[in-house]
Amino acid sequence: MVNYLRYICLGLAILMLSVETAWTQQAGSIRGVVYDKDFESPLAAANVLISEMDVSVITSEEGNYVFGEIEPGTYTLIFSKDGFTTQIKADIVVSGGQLSEIDIWLTGEFTEMEEFIVQDIQIGSGSEEALLQLRLDSPALMDSISSELMSRAGASDAAGALKLVSGATVQDGKFAVVRGLPDRYVNSQLNNVRLPTSDEDKRAVQLDQFPSAAIESVQVSKTFTPDQQGDASGGAVNIVLKSIPEESIFKISGQSGYNLNVVENRNEFLTSRGGGVNTWGKDDGRRDMQPNGQNWNGPFGVQEGEAPEDYKWSVSAGGKTFLDRYERVKIGAFGSFFYERDSSYFEDGIDDKYWVENLAFTGGERRIVPEYSRGSPQEESFLTSLFDVTQGAEEVKWGGLGTVGIETKDHQFDVTYMFTRVAEDKATLLEDTRGKKTLAKFFPDNFNPDFFSNYDPKDPDHPGNSEAADAAPYLRQETLQYTERTTQTLQFRGKHKLGELDLSIGELITFLRPEFDWGISHNKADMDQPDKRQFGTEWRPFAGLNAEPTHLRLKPGASFTLGNVQRIWKDISEDGDQQYFNIKLPFQLWNDQEGYAKFGWFNDQVSREYNQDSFSNFSDVGAQYVGPFSDLWSEVFEDEDHPISAASVDVDYDGEQKINAWYYMLDMPISSNFNIIGGARYEDTEINIENFPDPGGQVLWIPPNASAPQILNPGDADVAFEQSDVLPSLGFVYDISDQFKLRGSYSETVARQTFKELSPIQQQEFLGGDIFIGNPNLKMSSLKNYDIRLDYTPYNGGLISFSYFYKDIEDPIEYVRRIVGFSFTTPVNYPKGEINGFEIEARQKLGHFSKELKGLMIGANATFIDSEVTLPASEAAQFNQFSVQSPRKTRDMTNAPEHLYNLFMTYDVPNTGTQLAVFYTVRGDTLIAGAGQKGQLVPNVYESEYGTLNASITQKLNKSWTLKLQAKNLLDPAIETIYRPIDISGDTTKTSYKKGIEFSVSLSGSF
Repeated sequence: MVNYLRYICLGLAILMLSVETAWTQQAGSIRGVVYDKDFESPLAAANVLISEMDVSVITSEEGNYVFGEIEPGTYTLIFSKDGFTTQIKADIVVSGGQLSEIDIWLTGEFTEMEEFIVQDIQIGSGSEEALLQLRLDSPALMDSISSELMSRAGASDAAGALKLVSGATVQDGKFAVVRGLPDRYVNSQLNNVRLPTSDEDKRAVQLDQFPSAAIESVQVSKTFTPDQQGDASGGAVNIVLKSIPEESIFKISGQSGYNLNVVENRNEFLTSRGGGVNTWGKDDGRRDMQPNGQNWNGPFGVQEGEAPEDYKWSVSAGGKTFLDRYERVKIGAFGSFFYERDSSYFEDGIDDKYWVENLAFTGGERRIVPEYSRGSPQEESFLTSLFDVTQGAEEVKWGGLGTVGIETKDHQFDVTYMFTRVAEDKATLLEDTRGKKTLAKFFPDNFNPDFFSNYDPKDPDHPGNSEAADAAPYLRQETLQYTERTTQTLQFRGKHKLGELDLSIGELITFLRPEFDWGISHNKADMDQPDKRQFGTEWRPFAGLNAEPTHLRLKPGASFTLGNVQRIWKDISEDGDQQYFNIKLPFQLWNDQEGYAKFGWFNDQVSREYNQDSFSNFSDVGAQYVGPFSDLWSEVFEDEDHPISAASVDVDYDGEQKINAWYYMLDMPISSNFNIIGGARYEDTEINIENFPDPGGQVLWIPPNASAPQILNPGDADVAFEQSDVLPSLGFVYDISDQFKLRGSYSETVARQTFKELSPIQQQEFLGGDIFIGNPNLKMSSLKNYDIRLDYTPYNGGLISFSYFYKDIEDPIEYVRRIVGFSFTTPVNYPKGEINGFEIEARQKLGHFSKELKGLMIGANATFIDSEVTLPASEAAQFNQFSVQSPRKTRDMTNAPEHLYNLFMTYDVPNTGTQLAVFYTVRGDTLIAGAGQKGQLVPNVYESEYGTLNASITQKLNKSWTLKLQAKNLLDPAIETIYRPIDISGDTTKTSYKKGIEFSVSLSGSF
């Protein structure tokens, strides 16, 4: 790996020395005057943009503009101003040390020819200035991140980009969270199309599968308007793919990098025999299911191997051309292919389980102790879960994007297809040796500190190896998990300007040309997880007939027929079809103010197939392996006699969700600076689930209000849910001045259940793992949303913004722990929830204030969130039980961080083609699991605050080639979750690991 990077860096250094670099040339400049052609006078406040540099200036009162210190080359200038026709001046040559003078005359927007030119031009859709203008023009509260800023921040995919948006973050590294509301409240889209998902738990799109190479921008609408889908409660995240460029382009880029955690353990990387991902992330058949009831081949556990190499590359090309000599029909195309390999490793992780033991009623104190199972400290026979964790993961991600479009003066039509494949191979090793060593610390009443301190596994006379040999023995769990995910979308879209209506209402309203847009898409998501393998052992230093160190089976349950091996095949396939159309009727009032009426229809149908097959070494009685703890029994298990047979505990299901909606809305100018936007959306929701339990009568479920599990028969737990909603929205936009804009809105939205949450059957990720049982009585949540924001734009490209939001949630869906003969997790509707907060955002180009600071830009945003949910009466009563004694009526909402901070600085060094960038993001403490009880109190679990620091240096080598050096996660903080009891001081670590610092070097060319 190191040699590989050395050769790349050497080659790049030679290339830098050999090219004719742009910064060695003397700079030129451009200046001129913009005139109002109709009145033959200078035009102030017009915008002049250099397309290739994405740099713009505003003309003075005398119409003057100037660009100083421009690299020699050929440029395109774009002149624009509201109320005037945009003009483009191409092929402007700038020579070193010379001044180019370009004057231009802008006319009013009324000629047919010029209107066509305006429609044809799409400049800077991936630039910060263009997205800032979109933010100001949008009827909803919108924030955006451009491809330009994503590149500087080192965001490798849409999930990384979302972290840069004010008030937004991601859950589990994949799912959007906006203003503290997780995936069920956030509508994630690709080119305005809601994609299906292959995630077994959620209906949310996994954002990590969309690489930055294919993304033009990430747009987040934080308020609901009727033309959005009704579950956009926290916001709507729209990933805008790169589109057809105006000019022919060809781009290529390559990157090589490494993670310090991986490099430092490059010969001890955790994997498995034959593990890893192949070139295209497609299993080659080694993980196929084997004959039932026989010994199975293949690795059962982890092993050390050589670390993989990290690299990625992409290539894209596109352009437009006229089809006829009159230049009235234009056709264009764009294609992109991307490929990435990545790896991660850590060996200092922990994964501990604790709970609060209530000793108050016996005269003792409440204290947090390790969670125990299969016995108790009083019996001096039990297991703990205080695991040290080592994990290695390899990932390959690749895909392609293709778009073809045709446009005329009044019509646009395009077809887009995108395919992504993500394959990940993860090996995880967990070892519990701390449980034995902490018996005296946590349970001094049962294990005398005078005897149980300083545990020695080699001392046969130590009480931990004799009378307390069954108390917290050493444990080991090995997991091999290989997953393939694919997503495909085929989208057909059209935009049309219809003929003149020649319709008016007296002199009050004159209707302008209607606009019509539509879309049809077919989408598919698949998840294939073949042969997930789990292997568990417990170790005794003095066991067996000869009192030798012995590995015994770690059975996930008390049943003696359950083995220590689980091998699971899982397939999830989801298909979705969407259709929509929107009709917009612009109009002009008697006072020349313009507004519009809009209405449309939307239909979304999603079908899911879920299939799981589990196997184990049932009745593998007496199996053991003699050897020290450092030996891995899994390495020889394959060569021993351990038949694997089917476990008849699986439930497959087919699910279907149908959403049909129509809406109307009106944007009405009350005055020249005050608009009201209002309307309503009507949505019908239908969710159906049909379950298919394994034959044999071993599948259990919990009927509503049942006191004990029952056998699940076909048809018992099928679900049919229907609901209709009317979702109103009312907002306003007030232009206080040219620099101040105030927005406010009120809306009502919904949040839906998932297939898994509605199915009242026993579901386990693996045998012996946590049990989840759905709730067929689960209702949709409804929200009332209040938002207000003030934007201040002191100059072109500058921004200061203040926002406040409040959301009142009825029937929020939360997860709780229940006990009916055994403990399980189930979703319930809490009575009420609320979340409110403030957002502050600023972006400043310091060159506006001082010439010496030209090229320096700073930005910051902060979000402060306060959330609360009210517990159901039955849930509150559980915390007030005699054995728990932790009364409470409310708690924080899950996945709502206390605060979010983003700070960044970019610097375009004058005359050198160098860009410097630093980005720092902070996510505050976040509740990820509410308190529950398993006979004892399990406290709230929070993810602790941590910050991420990224930095990059980008250097233009010449007009075509760019070199970039990047460092990510420079602070390498510990990412921790902690138990936080409300009535015991101090936090206790639950999980912890470090991602490692990443370095990369990349070279890209644009032609």
